[in-house]
Amino acid sequence: MANDPLNLDESAEWAGLWWLPADPDERIPGVLRYEPEDGIVLSLIGAFEDRIVSNPSPGVALVHEGHQTWDVIHGAAEQREISLLVCVPKSSKRTFGARVRSPDKQTVLVTTALIGAHVSGEDDAAFAAAEVSVEDLGLWAASSAFEGFVGVADGTPDGSGSISVKTPESQSITVDGTEFSLSHRHTLPFFDQRRGGTVGRMRDSAFLRIVPTDPFSLSGALGAASLVQDLIALATHRAAGVIWLRLQLANADSVARDDRPSLRRSADVLYSPSVLGKHDAKAVDHHLVFFTCASFPFEEVVPRWCEAHGRLQLAINMILGLRYAPPRYVESNLLTAVGAAEVLHRCLGVDERPMPADEFKPMREAMLTHAPEDHRERFKGVIRNDPTLRDRLYALAARPDAAAVGLLMPDVDQWAKRTTRARNDLAHKGGTPKHSTNELIAIVEVTTAVVILNVLHELGLPAERQREIMQEHPQLRATARSAREWLVAPGPTPEPRLPQR
Repeated sequence: MANDPLNLDESAEWAGLWWLPADPDERIPGVLRYEPEDGIVLSLIGAFEDRIVSNPSPGVALVHEGHQTWDVIHGAAEQREISLLVCVPKSSKRTFGARVRSPDKQTVLVTTALIGAHVSGEDDAAFAAAEVSVEDLGLWAASSAFEGFVGVADGTPDGSGSISVKTPESQSITVDGTEFSLSHRHTLPFFDQRRGGTVGRMRDSAFLRIVPTDPFSLSGALGAASLVQDLIALATHRAAGVIWLRLQLANADSVARDDRPSLRRSADVLYSPSVLGKHDAKAVDHHLVFFTCASFPFEEVVPRWCEAHGRLQLAINMILGLRYAPPRYVESNLLTAVGAAEVLHRCLGVDERPMPADEFKPMREAMLTHAPEDHRERFKGVIRNDPTLRDRLYALAARPDAAAVGLLMPDVDQWAKRTTRARNDLAHKGGTPKHSTNELIAIVEVTTAVVILNVLHELGLPAERQREIMQEHPQLRATARSAREWLVAPGPTPEPRLPQR
């Protein structure tokens, strides 16, 4: 439909006029092209001045090394306002002194394009709401505009049936003044007449609408889209790409049409998210999803996610990074997974000092009296009353459901010991000669699973569901097999040994 948002995985182009906000009368014709894999390129018939020129005295111009860049370029194309943000000239072809005078040509690389609005920059608070669609959001929403009926006679299908369409009611919740609404948009029925038959089709898509208390900028909208993207990535245990992002302008259209009031306009955002969503790709298998709105209601999970995402964001970023852009080398994965575990434990604020402060301080002072004075400050920084990495790993294993952790690994002691040894050897000795590659892979996967279980626990996912995930999810079951093979002390396989809560 003409009013559909622009999918980020589809090519598009606009032919129009383009100008710099500081000089709106100098308009240059050109074509803006968007390619999902290549980004946004503006091809001009003419050129903006991209040289760095100074005028030290009247009539004297000095051209310096380098090129100008432009924070914003405005355009008008195909009856829509367009803003191009963070623009860098790629090439310019000028015709100084040519025998035949012809137009200059210039190619500009664009970071972000707003199709439908003129703004002054990324931080211009021009938007009242954002709507975002992410891969597998419809599956996670566990709702649809479609219902199917198959006629049955005497226990067998009789060939009759129907598909009905009824848009589900939006689900909304307000968190710290920002309203989050889970909504659906569907197309009108379409009948495609083919030579061998007729195909009837409609499309239903779920999206999340975010309305803050005060208007926000493009930067704020991109942050809101990332919040949704990370939630779906956690729930589906895979990288979740952004399919489209649309912003609603805060100011209504100043021109009323007929007897209707003025309308708020929308702008589509073209940019390069961490993962590009494929709107026509097959959805993930529902058995691979940790939770949906059917088991974890929208009104409950969104406030908890907003709180947890803000509090645990660094650890969440690190662990989801293994899904968005997994490094090729196990050593990088090891540092990321163990680093995420350590950061998560710090963010949880559950540190327990190995000894009371009133006992530790005099003990440290007594020890420092025996250190040479020239090295006393160095030793003072080394002697700390902080939990070790192994202490933090034990604490993380004790927080989620004990049975779920037991299904993941039978020997917490060995996991904590070998993980600490591998990380320390790699970080302090530059290698892990006492660990095989398979053991390192097992450490990475088990540690990643422990972090994920902790995040799910912080969201309030019931213990029963944590156990079901460990029993049913193919990847986590494979991780558990690796733990039993590589992270168990020699001898009979022990019962799961967990620290007391």
